[in-house]
Order: sequence, then structure tokens, then C-alpha cells
Amino acid sequence: MRRYRRSKIVATLGPATSDEQAIAALFEAGADVFRMNFSHGAHEDHKARLDIIRGLEEKHGRPIGVILDLQGPKLRVGEFEGGKAKLEKGQRFRLDLSDALGNAERAELPHPEIFAAIEPDMNLLVNDGRIRLKVIECGSDFAETEVIAGGEISDHKGVNVPDAVLELSPLTKKDLDDLRFGLQLGIDWVALSFVQRPQDIAEARKLVAGRAAIMAKLEKPMVFNSLEEIVDLSDAIMVARGDLGVEMPPEEVPILQKRMVNVCREAGKPVIVATQMLESMISSPSPTRAEASDVATAIYDGADAVMLSAETAVGAYPAEAVAMMDRIIRRVEKDPYYIQQLETNRHEPEATAADAITAAARQVAETISAAAVVTFTSTGSTTLRASRERPMVPIMGLTPRLDTGRRLALAWGVHSVHTDDVQTFRDMVLLSIAAARKEEFAEPGDAMAITAGVPFGTPGATNILRIAWVE
Repeated sequence: MRRYRRSKIVATLGPATSDEQAIAALFEAGADVFRMNFSHGAHEDHKARLDIIRGLEEKHGRPIGVILDLQGPKLRVGEFEGGKAKLEKGQRFRLDLSDALGNAERAELPHPEIFAAIEPDMNLLVNDGRIRLKVIECGSDFAETEVIAGGEISDHKGVNVPDAVLELSPLTKKDLDDLRFGLQLGIDWVALSFVQRPQDIAEARKLVAGRAAIMAKLEKPMVFNSLEEIVDLSDAIMVARGDLGVEMPPEEVPILQKRMVNVCREAGKPVIVATQMLESMISSPSPTRAEASDVATAIYDGADAVMLSAETAVGAYPAEAVAMMDRIIRRVEKDPYYIQQLETNRHEPEATAADAITAAARQVAETISAAAVVTFTSTGSTTLRASRERPMVPIMGLTPRLDTGRRLALAWGVHSVHTDDVQTFRDMVLLSIAAARKEEFAEPGDAMAITAGVPFGTPGATNILRIAWVE
């Protein structure tokens, strides 16, 4: 199941892709990592899907990554008389803690954290930004607002607070239950919603305790106050453009997407670009030209992966959406301009022995036209360094730890291989050759650049570069 592209595809599972046949079709069409959205579905549904994925993994002999996407806090208004009300531009509208039914003049907002954080002239957004309110006066239990953009407001519509940091944990009671369940199942990534500050990542990491990797979903404007620190504390980043687009002007989102991808590239952290990439394929067998361009732009920018959400979770053409994304990526990666972009945007290695060895491995592999860069890793750090270099040859990530192999399935250019451990240089070379031939990366006479850390199995100790020829 070798992929003939470097960028990865994340597919979200849902009602349209719950059985073995549907999930297998996604994998065979090109999905490298599967996302389980815990905002929907029962625990037993997610377990059944994970069991199917692990069966596919065993059948094809290739590690497959699984993301548990936590719901996070949901800020919502209360209920209304008759279920809804109409707000007119320019009118006053009050939000408060009273649980009385709302009307066109006021509504319940049962979140004291919001009242504690907002100030006059701040904006509140309701129903995915369709209704915009400007705070005129506020206190610990109320906010008097002016309606800037009106419309219909109804029961339990979501509220966004783009201008303030809320004293609110990103992990609700539901999230903690879901996290506990997912970790027991053995998921590979925890995607953390509602990240506002570095402390949110630290809180999640303490709970996860090394049992999965942490992925921060960047969907709040306030993250840009400490973006580099959040990226540094996370294992990967998801550019969640849906919520980000609600809280920020649309024209800002593409610029911030490029900034987030670039910061992740420089830090060597995998980054996913997500939301509405092939949205029309929920109901159509082909995307719009603009959607194809959107996917291509993320690839040109250097994203490790692009993600499908509703397209595969509830869409009528899930496998076709994955296949289309695969086609777009492969076409972009053949473009000489894409190769030029990789060369131009390659970041300088850090002044460490591990980075120097990895940069040298890329240069050697390209100079001798090696069939692959082969990395031996236990934690994944050696392989992620190779991915950060963006070599023009494939990367084989060999690891004795299956959990590491599954996490590396997300990284740009990496073909994960679960192997036996090695103890000597001879073992390393022989295992590299055997794996390269079995995985169809090399033939007799081909060269390979091999990196590893000695003593073998030492986390982060990349200090060996070896050239080997396939016999």
C-alpha cells in the first residue's frame, strides 16, 4: 500500500463510513489517517470503527493513525418563546444569566465566564457569525448589546467570543470521559478543541501522560498571541478554518493559514489544513475548481496533511472525495514550481548534531539519487527531523514501536514501517534493505541513506549516517 505522494490525507469517519467496506474503501482510495469526531456518535460506534481500522492495518501491514477529536466547550444561548426570535439591526439586545425564556429583547446566556471576560466595544457572534452583537455595557451577570448584523435567533445557537480569552478549560466533563475511553482503546492522537493559550496544552498533556500525541486545533484568534509557544508545546497542529473563519474576517484566514503552516514547518511539527476543502463533494461526485485550488494551495504551502470532514463522514461520495484529494496532491507534487517552493522554503537546521546529520542525509540522498532516506526511530523524533527537511526522495520510518509508526503516518513524506528492533550496524543495514525491497521502494543496485541514533533505542539521539546499497 505504498502511496505515490508525500502529503497525507485525513478522513473523518461518520454515519456514511461506519462499516468495514466503507472504511476499507477510504483507505484504498488514499486515506492515511482517520479522524473520529467525538462531537457525534456513541462510544460503541467509535470502538467498532477503530476495530475495523486495526483490522485493515493488520491486513495491509501498514501502521494507520487515528485521531480522537474532542468536542470542547460549547457556548450557547438558552431557549426562546416559540423557539425563536427576530433581531433587527440597530436594536438593543440583552444577554443575562436568567433562565427565563428569551424573546426579541433578551435571552439567557448561561456562561458566567463570558460576562467575566467581555468589555464594552467587544463583539459577540451568534449562530456561526450570522448575528453580530456589539457590547455596550456589561457586568458580572449581563451584557447590553447593539445588534450590528441581525437575523433569526433560535434555541441553543452557538456563541463565539473572538475578542477575549475566557477562563474556561478546553476539557469539559464529556471531553474527560471521551478522553479516558479513547486512551483505553489505544487512539494515537488527541485533537484538543478550544485552545486559547499554552496552559491548555499543558493541561491536556498532564492528563494524557504520554499515552497519545497531542494535536492543538487552532480555531480561536487569541492563539496568535502565543502561537510559537503553543506549537512548541504540541506534537501537531490542526488549522481549523471553520471556527477560525467565524471569529475572524474571511480575508484574514488565508494569511493566518500560511503563517500557521510556516511556524509548524520551522518547528518540525506536522500540520493539518482542515475544513470545507471539498465541501461540494458532500452531495456532488466532483468538486468545484475553487475547492481543487484550495487543496492545492495547502500543498504548495507545505502542509503535512489535508483533511476531509463532512465529505467522508456524511457525504454521498466519501471514497470519491478521498480519491479526488489524492489526485490533486499527486498533480501538485509533480509541478516543478512545487519542488522550487520546497527548496526555497526549506528552513535552516538547528545547531545540533541530530539536525546536522539529518540535513546531511537529505543532501547525500539527493546527490546520489538514493531510493529513500531510511530512519530508525523509537519515539519518532529522528523521522520527524527527516520530514522537516522535505527531501526529494521518499522517507521510510522504521520503528519497533507500533504506536510511533501510527503517529508517523501523519508526517509529510513518511512511509511508516513496524519492524524488529536493531542492536548492531549490520542489523540496521540488513533490515533497511529488506524493508525497502518489501515495501517496493528499492531494487538491487539502488542506494539508500540511513540515519539512526547510537546507542540504538536512545530517544532523540540521531548521530549516524550510513550509505547502503541494495543487493
